This record gives sequence, C-alpha cells and structure tokens, in this order.
Amino acid sequence: MPVYGTQRLRGLRMIVTGGGTGGHTYPALTTVNALQARLAETGAEPELLWVGVADGLEAKIAVRNHIPFKAVTTGKLRRSVSPRDLLRNVVDAFRIPLGILQAAFTVARTRPAVVLSTGGFVSVPIGLAAALFRVPYLMHEQTLSLGLANRILARFATRILLSHEASLEHLPARSRSRAVVTGNPIRPAVLAGDPEKGLAAYGLDPAVPLVLVTGGAAGAQQINRMLTGALPELLEHCQIVHQCGSLSHAEMQQVAAGLPAHLAHRYHVLDFIHEELPDLLAAAAVVVARSGAGTVAELTALGKACVLVPYPHAAGDEQRITARHLAQQDAAVMLDGADATPERLRETLTTLLADPQRRAALAHHAAGHGKPGAADQVVTEILTAAAGALSR
Repeated sequence: MPVYGTQRLRGLRMIVTGGGTGGHTYPALTTVNALQARLAETGAEPELLWVGVADGLEAKIAVRNHIPFKAVTTGKLRRSVSPRDLLRNVVDAFRIPLGILQAAFTVARTRPAVVLSTGGFVSVPIGLAAALFRVPYLMHEQTLSLGLANRILARFATRILLSHEASLEHLPARSRSRAVVTGNPIRPAVLAGDPEKGLAAYGLDPAVPLVLVTGGAAGAQQINRMLTGALPELLEHCQIVHQCGSLSHAEMQQVAAGLPAHLAHRYHVLDFIHEELPDLLAAAAVVVARSGAGTVAELTALGKACVLVPYPHAAGDEQRITARHLAQQDAAVMLDGADATPERLRETLTTLLADPQRRAALAHHAAGHGKPGAADQVVTEILTAAAGALSR
C-alpha cells in the first residue's frame, strides 16, 4: 500500500452518499467494502457515515451492512411538464433547502476527510455541503451520460469519477481536467463465478450452450414476452435459465408447463437468482439483459457475449444510449424498438449460438469496455484525496 495508507489514514473518516436505486446504492457499497479491505491490510478501519433518504434502498443496505446511517430530506427536479410532476416539483422546491441545511450540519459535525457520492438526488445536499466546507468531494457517475444530479454536482466536485471513456464528452470542458475513468465498481463475487457450479446447480448439460435471460431483480415484462414467443424454437439449440421477476413468475411457470416434453428440461424459470448468479454468468454462452449501468459493468468486466434490450423509459434514455454505444463498438447486440420482438430475439440467439467466432468477437470487444478493477481504483482516488486533506 502507498505510504498515505499506512499511518496518516488510520481512523479515516468518510461520508458516503448515494441511493434511490440499486444502480446508485450498490456501487457505493462495493466501494465501501473495498476501502475497508484496503485499510484492513494495515490494521486500520475507516469511520463511515452513509447519508441518504430514510425510506430509500440505501437506508436498508447501510443497516444490513452495519454502516452508520443518517437520513436527510431531499427533493427531485423532474423534467416532465405534466401537472402532477409540476406540483411535485413545487413541493420539493421547499424540501431541497431543508436538506441542504441538514447536510451542512452533518458535514460540520462529522468533519470527514473526504466525501464520496454515487448519484441520485440524495447526493446533491451532501455534495453542496462538502463544497461549502471545502472537504474533498469525489463524485462517481455510473451511466454513460451524466444524470441531472451529477451534472449539477460536477461543478463542485474535487474529482469526477467516470465509468466510461465516452462520458468525458458529456462534461463541461472546464470540468474534464478533474475527471478520471475508473469504471463502475462491481461486487468481487461476480468476477469469481464457477461455471461448473452454475451448471450443476440446475442440473444443466455441459454439452448444450447456456443462455442466461434476466430483466434484473424485478424482472422485465418486455423481455419475458419476447422470450415466451421464441422459447420452443430456441430450446432446440440451447438451454435457458430465466430470471423473470416475482410478478411474472406464475405466468412464466405456465409457459414452462406448456413446453414440449422433450424440451421442458432445458428451461429453468426463477423469480430471482440468488448466490448462483456469478456461477451462471460464468457458464453462460450468451446473456440477454437490460442495459442498466450495473448490468453493463458486470457483463463487460466478465467479457460476455450479450444481447441488450434497453428499458425504453429509463431516465435520460440512459439504457438506450449505453446499449447503442456498445452495439456500435461491436461489444453487444442491441434489440430495441421494432427489433425488440420474439422473432428478432430468436433469430439473433440462434445465429449467435451457431457461430462461436461471432460470440468470441462480441466477448472480446465487451471486455475492452470492462473495468474489473474499478472498485480498487475508486478507493485509490479516495485515499489520495483524503491524504491531501489530512496533510493540510
């Protein structure tokens, strides 16, 4: 470990903020875990405080991981002009100043050496408070195009941590000198999958290619319907493990029950895949998924051939932007709009399954976008910023 991590950073005090969705929350948690592991090598332990919304995912994650948590009030600026959203903007306009005051009090009382935010509007009050008290402030962006909260905070950040090289062009010119591409932190377990365990967990045949289909933790009805229309023909060429989400589980079980007897054993549908996910990812020949920031970070870090079906209503159209960027780099196949049909899914997968060289090319180009060491690089940026602050 560099010298700044041995004595000077014992008892490092850090505020971490970010949440609202898993895409903001889990990179923060992964970074915290990596920081704890790095400092533990010298017998040190960081003093952490997670700041978020009381009823947000971040509150549950912090408590579950024994990280002290402080709730602040925050609001969200919605770009929709619908009457309902305009009214909510008016209400939130009164909540935002209160959140900034709470954040300022929290930063003044905690006196952190460094602040890290990973996005979501809960990051804005703490980011502004860090700038007010001249605390080194690191802002991490998971998506290719910056979210609105991070576009605001980029003006004040000491260091801007990006997940994609292409994100640099979305920054104001005067902010680019403070930016570095670290990648999006992903859980170490994702990188340690065992394909043999993945196949054994569901009694899968090692001689038949595996396609993993997932719409994320909640499932994706669009992907489920695409797969339903293509399933019998696809199972002639592969075996499928499908994470469909709890709301669609009963429906997809009925689909499974209607499959021809000689193919039924090749289709395994689950509402949610737990600890087996890294092993299934390692075993999969092709992955069909949404193109959220966390999913893309994992698939590219692993170098997987993938078919991306972007969620059409993602904020800022971020999923479509990301999927299109990868498809243009021959690092993924994108099915969107008129192409997001059972017929195109069947055609795309059967073509890929019949062409190992094409799959290998996709995987190779995907790996070129992957940053498996992202969490460690973010930690290095944190420690560098904190060391500078503590030496003043």
